[in-house]
Amino acid sequence: MTLLITDAERAQLITNGYARTNGESLDPMPVVCLFTPDAHATWLLASLDPADGDTAHGLIDLGIGMPELGTVKLSDLRSIVGPHRQLVMRDRYFQPVRRLSEYLLLAEESGSIID
Repeated sequence: MTLLITDAERAQLITNGYARTNGESLDPMPVVCLFTPDAHATWLLASLDPADGDTAHGLIDLGIGMPELGTVKLSDLRSIVGPHRQLVMRDRYFQPVRRLSEYLLLAEESGSIID
């Protein structure tokens, strides 16, 4: 099974998730970037629901020109298989350079997540 998030990423996602569920004003840097190598979908995840440890929030780009903020379950991402039978992968080299809101603005302008 592919490792979607590391323990350190999970800890940061949960920390951001606590802030989000407590209603704190939060515009974090994305923590992890997941993608399908053969289906043009990308997820920039910024927080994880501490109640279930599975529901992530972030910028979702399904490759259809309509990126948006939303939630996705990590367990669902683990079951996705692209057209060439490739699984969702973690971008091991992803280094966020802007806050989630900035990624959203750029993605809305271009129709996809860029960087």
